[in-house]
Amino acid sequence: MTNQTAHARLRQTTCPYCGVGCGVDIKVAPSTCAKDAPAALPSDKLSDIQGSAEHPANFGRLCIKGSHLLETTQLAGRMLHPSIHGKQATWEQASTVVANKINALIAQHGPESVAFYVSGQLLTEDYYVANKLMKGFIGSANIDTNSRLCMSSAVAAYKRAFGADAVPTCYDDLDKTDLLVLVGSNAAWTHPVLFQRMERAKQINPALKVIQIDTRRTASTSISDIHLQLKPGTDAVLFNGLLRFIASEKPNHEYIDSVTAGYQNALYAAKDYDLPLVAKLCDLDEAQVLSFYALFIRSDKTITFYSMGINQSSSGVDKANAIINCHLATGKLGVEGSGPFSITGQPNAMGGREVGGLANMLAAHMDIENAEHRD
Repeated sequence: MTNQTAHARLRQTTCPYCGVGCGVDIKVAPSTCAKDAPAALPSDKLSDIQGSAEHPANFGRLCIKGSHLLETTQLAGRMLHPSIHGKQATWEQASTVVANKINALIAQHGPESVAFYVSGQLLTEDYYVANKLMKGFIGSANIDTNSRLCMSSAVAAYKRAFGADAVPTCYDDLDKTDLLVLVGSNAAWTHPVLFQRMERAKQINPALKVIQIDTRRTASTSISDIHLQLKPGTDAVLFNGLLRFIASEKPNHEYIDSVTAGYQNALYAAKDYDLPLVAKLCDLDEAQVLSFYALFIRSDKTITFYSMGINQSSSGVDKANAIINCHLATGKLGVEGSGPFSITGQPNAMGGREVGGLANMLAAHMDIENAEHRD
């Protein structure tokens, strides 16, 4: 055992847990390992972890999962080297076996016999390489990232509404809104650092109103001014009713006429959802529904923050479009502090989609069904 001392260096990385993508500072010091320690063991020791103060996602904040990341880096139970049939191998040997098997499958069954399913925790550059390997070299579209599980409803709704999978909001909007609507999201548990940001925004601006739309009473209810505990599965009913209410009270005709299409068709689809029917179908009091509708119309800036309660629904795409329609009808989109805000489950799901990490899309929001885009 040697007795060397060295100064710890600071390394910066990203928390791999939820969709917030918090920046993390880790202190790394050379470890003092015996000479005969296995070569696979790391030579550095991680000694301390803090949130990155300058990171725009968290500004130094970390939740309980992020602050305990070092406890997940133990070596026990980890695979420290490649193996083939249970025997240790080199990386070159292992990658050659995989490449040969993929080639054999393609030769026998064609490129459609190969598929990749990719994590939501890779760097965007890594997604790009995986996507190019599958679509460019193997010649199949059979690659999905975690977005297929958690975000495909939001993706399809954005494409319907905007022609591209582009989220028209950012974290800064949470600090600048007048009305925050949480739909199918228990952000206090699932995105704790963003929830802290919501709490802080409400403390700074006591006029900020928060509405929670959730079948359950959750930890996020603690900051809610109104909790609409609606019947499961009726979110689209509620927002179709809101669209009908907006049309009768205060539509933004200038915005609608200048940048939208299909407004009358959307209204026709929502025409039956008057206040009494919405209250009945959602199992809510009419007064509760009216309070929500009036606040949405009255607020100059509104964020509708929705998560898996919308996305992982049997009609998630329609529910997301019902939300987006209400922002389009009021012009509360594309301006500071406003917009439909789908929040993802893992830290770089959006990065994966930016470079084509779904079977039905190409990089840079291009469409795989479009011949020009494919070229």
